[in-house]
Amino acid sequence: MSTVRQLHPAIGVVVNPVAGVGGPVGLVGSDGEAVQREAYARGAHARATDRAAVALAALAAVHPKLEVLTAAGAMGEDVVRASGLRARVVYAPAAPGATTGDDTMRAVAAFAAEGARLVLFAGGDGTARDAASGLSHDVALLGIPAGVKMYSGCFAVAPVAAGALAAEWQTTGGLPTREGEILDLDETLLRAGRPDPRLFALVQVPASSGRTQARKAPTPTSEAAAVRSAAAGAVASMQPGVRYLLGPGGTLAAVSRELGIPGTPLGVDVVQDGRLVARDLSEAQALDAVAGYPAKAVVTVIGGQGFLLGRGNQQLSSDVVAALGPDPLLVVATEQKLIDLAGRPLLVDTGDPAIDARLAGHLRVITGSASSSIYPVSAASAATTEGAHPCV
Repeated sequence: MSTVRQLHPAIGVVVNPVAGVGGPVGLVGSDGEAVQREAYARGAHARATDRAAVALAALAAVHPKLEVLTAAGAMGEDVVRASGLRARVVYAPAAPGATTGDDTMRAVAAFAAEGARLVLFAGGDGTARDAASGLSHDVALLGIPAGVKMYSGCFAVAPVAAGALAAEWQTTGGLPTREGEILDLDETLLRAGRPDPRLFALVQVPASSGRTQARKAPTPTSEAAAVRSAAAGAVASMQPGVRYLLGPGGTLAAVSRELGIPGTPLGVDVVQDGRLVARDLSEAQALDAVAGYPAKAVVTVIGGQGFLLGRGNQQLSSDVVAALGPDPLLVVATEQKLIDLAGRPLLVDTGDPAIDARLAGHLRVITGSASSSIYPVSAASAATTEGAHPCV
């Protein structure tokens, strides 16, 4: 328990209530009211508040009754109070039921004006961009991963890691920081299969080997032949009668080309015996597609970060992974992607600690037409202590 008497709140907390709502239902992102309405129409559940609750529980475990700066209602106050922390509301959106990116920006600016030196935000890359717009240069930013695409270098590897890092920040009165890049994509282009991440800002992020992630690294053009070889190896390993859920990403698009099927570059497709069974599935549709069949999810490694699950492929949820049985993943990646991790483990962040723990250990990664590597896998939620698995 902390014995530090807090004179001025040092931490601000803001939640994007709709962050991540589009992921499990196959909408790629959550930007825009039309997309959010469609997501809810498909039965989506906003998970940002749940993810924020995990982070704040880790903070409250070390600093119970800590006062934090926050925004009114669903933008932070509700989850702060539910965690047992004390909420000092310094910003209220004009329309509480329809908060916007401008509200996030103004909330963060209000935190800085009231003396915050660390801002925790729950959301994805779009929320990171809005939060960065409200920052002053001397305030650090740390993301609780709750969006669909989290390519930026300002996120903790898991919600519990964000909370543990915030607790350490409070205990020590601040931590060293590093420069992190805020990246975001045009979701309209992304849905058309044309990902084009752009740099929007540079921010200060608490420097923590093991608890924060690097930005996503693109696959170099020179790797094209290696990607084709790895895709050929993945296809060669597919077994008759097994249904395969092909996740998103350039490497999985190469698997679709190797199979000769019109895959969905940023969605989840089902193939069996070399033929396309269904395209662009939601989480619920994926569960239906594998019911009664032996099945696996085919996933790749996010370059520079090492994530297998929980970044851009939320359709492959913990429920889907559980339905796939004891050996649920077929992992394909180039050898260079593994080399670039410099010994850091692959990461899984499904939101279910039990599923993540089940996936932890070692697994085979197909790296070429006739090659593979045995590589360690860790639950991202295990990164609560310094050096657990260095991601930066």
